[in-house]
Amino acid sequence: MEKKNIRSTVRYAFLSSLPVMAGYIVLGTGFGVLLQDKGYNWLWAALMSVTIFAGSMQYVAVDLLSSGATLIAAALMTVLVNIRHLFYGLTMLEKYSDTGWRKPYLIFALTDETFSLVCSPDLPKDVDRKNYYFFLSLMNQCYWITGSIIGAAAGAALSFNSAGIDFAMTALFVVIFVEQWEKTKQHLPAITGIAVTVVCRLLFGTESFLIPSMIGILAAMFLIKGKGGNGQ
Repeated sequence: MEKKNIRSTVRYAFLSSLPVMAGYIVLGTGFGVLLQDKGYNWLWAALMSVTIFAGSMQYVAVDLLSSGATLIAAALMTVLVNIRHLFYGLTMLEKYSDTGWRKPYLIFALTDETFSLVCSPDLPKDVDRKNYYFFLSLMNQCYWITGSIIGAAAGAALSFNSAGIDFAMTALFVVIFVEQWEKTKQHLPAITGIAVTVVCRLLFGTESFLIPSMIGILAAMFLIKGKGGNGQ
C-alpha cells in the first residue's frame, strides 16, 4: 500500500484547524489574562496548558487556585466539568482503536473542538487518517498554549478590568452545540442531553443537578448505543 503523503496530511490538518486557531488563541488569551490577574505569570499559564489542556477546566482552575481549594474539591470539580469526555470516548472508541503510539496523546488532547473536526466527513485520499488525528490535536493544543502565554503577558503589561472574560467558555459551548446540530441529521443525543438536564434541574435544583444529569445522560447514551443508535 502506498504511503500517504505526510506533507498533504499536515497541510490538510492545518487548514482544518484554522477555525479552532481563531477561537483557541482568543480563549487561551482570556485564560492567561485571568490567571495573571490572580498573580500567576505566563510560565504558569504555559505549564497548565501543556499538562492540563482542558479549556473550561483551566478557567475553573483559576478560581480554585485563588480560593485555596483542597485537592479533594479540585478533583471533584474536575470530574464534574470534564465528565462529558465519557460521551466523546464512546464515539471515539473505533476511530482511535488502531492509532498505535499516537493513541495516548490523542486521548489526552481530545477537546470539544478537536472532537468536532475528527468526526467530520471522509478525508481526502492523500491524507493519512492516523497522522491527521495526531497533527490536528497537536496544532490545536499549540494554539491554546500560544493564546495562554499571550494573555498572561498582556495581563502583566496592561491594566484593565477582566470581569466577564470567563463567559467566553459558555459562549464557546453554545457555538459547538449549534455547529454539531447543523452537521448531523441525528439529533437524538442532543435532544436527550437537553431533556435529561432540564428534568434533573427541576428535580434537584440549581446546586445539585449536575451529577444526576451526567449520570442520566450517560445511561441514555449507553441505551441508545445498545439499540444501534448513532451517537455522532
